[in-house]
Amino acid sequence: MALASSPFGDPVAEPAFWDDSNLRFNEGGCDPWGNLYCGSMAYDRTEGAGQLFRVSPSGEKTVVLPHVSTSNGIAFSPDGTLAYYNDTKLRQTDVFDVIDKRLINRRPFASSDGASNDGLTVDSEGNIWVAMNRHGKVRLYSPDAEILTEIQLPVQLVTACTLGGPDMRTLFITTSRENLEDPEPEAGAVFAVEVDVPGMPVAEYGG
Repeated sequence: MALASSPFGDPVAEPAFWDDSNLRFNEGGCDPWGNLYCGSMAYDRTEGAGQLFRVSPSGEKTVVLPHVSTSNGIAFSPDGTLAYYNDTKLRQTDVFDVIDKRLINRRPFASSDGASNDGLTVDSEGNIWVAMNRHGKVRLYSPDAEILTEIQLPVQLVTACTLGGPDMRTLFITTSRENLEDPEPEAGAVFAVEVDVPGMPVAEYGG
């Protein structure tokens, strides 16, 4: 294994994940304890070809989900007891319980109403923002899966969202123009919307 430099101290081992040229990483995020969750997908979009991995601060690699189609947005509740996750092919957002820093008891959290759920983020009150790809909007859910609001965008391919800015109350929304024969004029732009509830500091990898 190669060694990766770390701002936290000595270099850590960089794990190998696969030797299949049809696979790539797609999206990831960190938990409150410095573990990195990173998910893959197939370039040819073969269903179930990807995986969701956890990489510990020491570089130890664990397979969390062995069969994923398009791994997307993962984020944790403010108290670290829940994790939200999208496998876009399933057209829903799932939730896990987090016990002893491990993800267990995966179950559906909210349906996408036919959209391709993409990236997501969680605010400081535990509400969940979800990018609704192909439906041109971002939806806000309460922790009880109640739809609190929706933000409509002038483009269809809404890919991810996160909260930032000086007061963490700016919702940044990324979009795409990939494979569009006649893309909307603003396809591929990053949008910014001011919201009421701030986000949380970005969880960092501990290795």
